[in-house]
Amino acid sequence: MAEARSIALVCATEASLWAELRSRAEKVSAAEPVLAPALKRFVLDRASLGEAVVERLADRLAPSGEALPLLRRALADAVASDPETLAQMRADIRATLERDPATEHALAPFLWYKGFHAISIHRLAHALWRAGRRDLGFHLQSLSSERLAVDIHPAARFGVGILLDHATGFVAGETTIVADNVSFLHEVTLGGTGKERGDRHPKIRSGVLIGAGAKILGNITVGEGAKVGAGSVVLRNVEPHTSVAGVPATVVGRASVDAPALDMDHSL
Repeated sequence: MAEARSIALVCATEASLWAELRSRAEKVSAAEPVLAPALKRFVLDRASLGEAVVERLADRLAPSGEALPLLRRALADAVASDPETLAQMRADIRATLERDPATEHALAPFLWYKGFHAISIHRLAHALWRAGRRDLGFHLQSLSSERLAVDIHPAARFGVGILLDHATGFVAGETTIVADNVSFLHEVTLGGTGKERGDRHPKIRSGVLIGAGAKILGNITVGEGAKVGAGSVVLRNVEPHTSVAGVPATVVGRASVDAPALDMDHSL
């Protein structure tokens, strides 16, 4: 974990992260020749972090390769429309390094972690959505749902430092807003409560930790630094720095730290 934390600090800039990815890719390629072609394609043959991100995510969405040229173009257009997405991805990699004890270096989430790929695809779909290319944003959402089992509406707004740990089954609706430094486990739903239109999805404030299988439904707010227990169904606002659990969720205590998302302690 000490190594992960030191690398997380190195990943503060695009240049430093790109240097770390290339250095690690060279080492892994030499140690594991079976991985050398993938490392060459996704990292060592790329000229920049942006180019590498486009290549890796396009492959995730089109593993058969038949739609790769079109996807490369769509993802490259998204990066060009909002270069800030690369900075957001750096923050998400740092979040993974700092919060997931199984992650030893930055190359792991970049190459293999479905959660990082899913939030990155969403960020690019959201950039396209804001640029007025909504059909293309929906297309990326659909592919992400099909290939990665993560379904995030392209209009949903996410801050930086997001950890989708495992990610399978994660769902977020159109008017969802998630602040910075939030951690989610798998099978979390940020959904509505019916067919009403307008602002109808949850607002998750900074530092929140949401356990596996939690369902947070409706235009409600989970306050800063709160903790939601695994399997809970949340239908009402959650006050800052409180812990809730159950079906329906009720307050079971106070969060023991200011930002539970950062220490990932799921005990209640």
